[in-house]
Amino acid sequence: MTKFAVHNIENQKVNDVELDDQIFKVKSDPALFYEVVRMRLASRRKGSAATKNRALVRGGGAKPWRQKGTGRARAGSRRSPLWRGGGTIFGPMPRDYAFSLPKKQRRAALRSALSLKLQEEKLIVLDEFPLNGFKTRQVLEFLKRVNVEDALIVIPEKNIFLERSARNIPAVEVLHAEELNVYDILNHEHLILLSSVLPRIQGGLTS
Repeated sequence: MTKFAVHNIENQKVNDVELDDQIFKVKSDPALFYEVVRMRLASRRKGSAATKNRALVRGGGAKPWRQKGTGRARAGSRRSPLWRGGGTIFGPMPRDYAFSLPKKQRRAALRSALSLKLQEEKLIVLDEFPLNGFKTRQVLEFLKRVNVEDALIVIPEKNIFLERSARNIPAVEVLHAEELNVYDILNHEHLILLSSVLPRIQGGLTS
């Protein structure tokens, strides 16, 4: 276990928390990051690109001219890909690009990403983030206090005040604990965790 300082939103140390070395002291693996991020981005693809093949092109039911005796090349349908307005050969069709990776591989990548933030000293643990209204300025003041511009804030449960207050700040994102993923961790410079999130994260990655 590694002791790590817990701060309040005034950037004053209020406590220490123990971080599991099996989660926060793992060697980073770029190959794992690549696979998990690729999986994440592939699942976001719409896969709606489409062209019409000869079966989907309208018309062309009748043979354009007789088979022999015209001096022209044989033709069976106006929908032929050789004709203007005909079908497309091997064009894109709607498809699902999503694929999955083994659960152990996804967990290993998440442990590696968390460890990377700790090694880079880009991890911040807060005791709480109190807001009694929609106050973007308070969030901005905190970020300025800790010298952070780009951050992922992870909260244990829905907090409408914090989520909406941070929504208008560029490069700042708020996620629930169960939504934590490698792509969003790597996509932000700093990772800010509320201390109440840690037991849930460590329990889920060691079980």
